[in-house]
This record gives sequence, C-alpha cells and structure tokens, in this order.
Amino acid sequence: MERIRRVSLIGLGAVGTAYGSRLLVAPETELSVVVDQTRKSRYCERPVVVNGQEIAFPYVLPDADVEPADLILIAVKYDGLEQALRDIRRQVGSNTIFMSLLNGIASEDDIRAAYPRNPILHAVCIAIDAVRNGRDVTFSNLGYISFGDASGEQAEAVERVRELFERAGIGYEIPEDILHTIWWKFMVNVGVNQTSAILRAPYGVFQQSTDAHTVMAMAMREVIAIAQRLGIDLSEDDIARFDDVLHAMAPTGKTSMLQDVEAKRSTEVEQLAGKVCQIGRQLGIPTPVNEVLYHAIRAITSASP
Repeated sequence: MERIRRVSLIGLGAVGTAYGSRLLVAPETELSVVVDQTRKSRYCERPVVVNGQEIAFPYVLPDADVEPADLILIAVKYDGLEQALRDIRRQVGSNTIFMSLLNGIASEDDIRAAYPRNPILHAVCIAIDAVRNGRDVTFSNLGYISFGDASGEQAEAVERVRELFERAGIGYEIPEDILHTIWWKFMVNVGVNQTSAILRAPYGVFQQSTDAHTVMAMAMREVIAIAQRLGIDLSEDDIARFDDVLHAMAPTGKTSMLQDVEAKRSTEVEQLAGKVCQIGRQLGIPTPVNEVLYHAIRAITSASP
C-alpha cells in the first residue's frame, strides 16, 4: 500500500486551520493549502495564528502547475463548495482521494458529481472545539474525525487515510456504518448549532439549562423521524450519545454557526434546517421546530429578502 504523502487542503476556517496545523508538521507529508490570490496575499502578510503561534502554511494558487494530491481535504462552507471544486481541479489525479469535512449530508454527492471516478470517503468532525476570530484560531480539543467508505469499494483508501492520521497525530474512528454517523452528526448540527445561534449560547448553556437542551432535542427528533423513514437507524439513544460528547466540551466553546452569527458571516442554515424541511415535505413528515429555526436564523442574519 502506497502512503499518502501529498495532501491538499482547501478552506482555512476553524476546522481546516486546526487540522491543517497538524498535517503541516506530520512526518513524510507535504501539505498544500489551495487559496486564491487575494487570500494568499492576505495570509502571507498576516499569517494565520493557531493557539498563539503563527503558522506559515504553503499556499498554492488554483492555476498552479502541481503534482496531483494523494488526498484532498475540503473544509470550506457549503456555499463555497462549488467554487472550491473548481479551484482544486489541478490537484486532482486519477487516484486522488476526496474527504469532505463539511457539515450536512450533501457535500459528498456534489463532489461525486464533479469527480465521479475518484474515491470519496464520508467524514465528520466530532468534539472539536476550534474557534476562529479573524486570523486567530484557538482550540483545546481537536476531537476526532469519524470517516469511512459508504460504497464498500474503497477499503484501501480508508486504510491509507488511517495511516496518515496516525502519522499526523489526528484522532479518528472508522465506524462500521459511516452513514449512520453522518446522519448522527447532521442531527447534532441541526439541534445544537442552530439553537446555539438563536440563543447566542456556548456549550455551557446546553450543559446547564434544561430548556436550551429541550429545544435542541426537539429539533433533533425531527431528523430522527426523517432518518428512520429513509432506513437510517437513528433513535433517542443517539441523542443520549451526543449528551456524553456535549458534557465533555469546554463550557465556553461555541458551535460553528454561533461563531458565524457573531462574526456576521453567512450561516449553513440552508444545509441544516432548510434541508430538514425540504426532505420533510418530500416525505410528508412535519418539521415545525426546524421551520421556526430556519426563519429565525434567516431573520437574525438578514438572509431573507
């Protein structure tokens, strides 16, 4: 089995920067961060700072003539995915593995539509508490990446990524049913990310307030109903599983959507409540909690006309 050596990363938000800082110093690993000229100039003038330390990432422009990457990690927001898939085209070879770290349940399908012949692994980040404020990214817990092969045809790709994460010191798990894990994380994001954005609440509020936790769980149960109709075995036990994760998080930590609201950035509400409501309508499943969250988040972010 050939080791993964060349890794391309696109997306320097909190998650991409945190994991990128580990890959940058991993043995026998050559990391490239794909950025446009504007971002390259900005990052070179004012480097990204991770836990107080400036990080000189190696930046590559989209039109650079480079060797294909062994692995492409995509860590942009969903509304930047279409452009990202264009920007990494010169990084893609016939055997390049794709891994998306985006929230939601749609990005792998978009990647497959653009690069149908490449191996694509499903992945989610769990228990990472990275926070981005301008060029500064801080974290106390990197959590872990849960990943796997939903197709049943990419066992070697899974093993190659596992070996890379071992080398880089990145925590991981390879669950038996990655689609269950993907939907579990979707349920989590629908519940805690959106509720935290409305309440402007860090994790500590959900650890202490039964009312905040109740709203979160109500939104999650709508995802459970949809998943069960689609043959995904989510249940109340999966909410309890998240409670274990929640109580291990730093009380001052913030969800990515709360960070976006506070920084007046666009949110992923279309990929969370918007997607829940869309699928609910298609299946005839009521989603009143997510309807409220959808319109409330759009209202506070001035997303609605």
